Amino acid sequence: MLRRKPTRLELKLDDIEEFESIRKDLESRKKQREDAEAAAAGEEAAAAIALGTDHKSREQIINDRIGYKPQPKAGGRAAHFGTFEF
Repeated sequence: MLRRKPTRLELKLDDIEEFESIRKDLESRKKQREDAEAAAAGEEAAAAIALGTDHKSREQIINDRIGYKPQPKAGGRAAHFGTFEF
């Protein structure tokens, strides 16, 4: 395999200006999104308090977020061993 010298990249003033403008644009979008989410969360919290809903436990909040809906387990030995009685 032939070896070649590394390519030299030069950073120009136009490149720096373009980078700064894109970075500022992304930061402003992120700030607007965070403000909108904070406002929506505040409205939801106010609505939940106004409706008098009960507070969810940390486990319930996580289950809701990931979409996990635990099914209650059937109690007793019969559920594990069919209809056999001991």
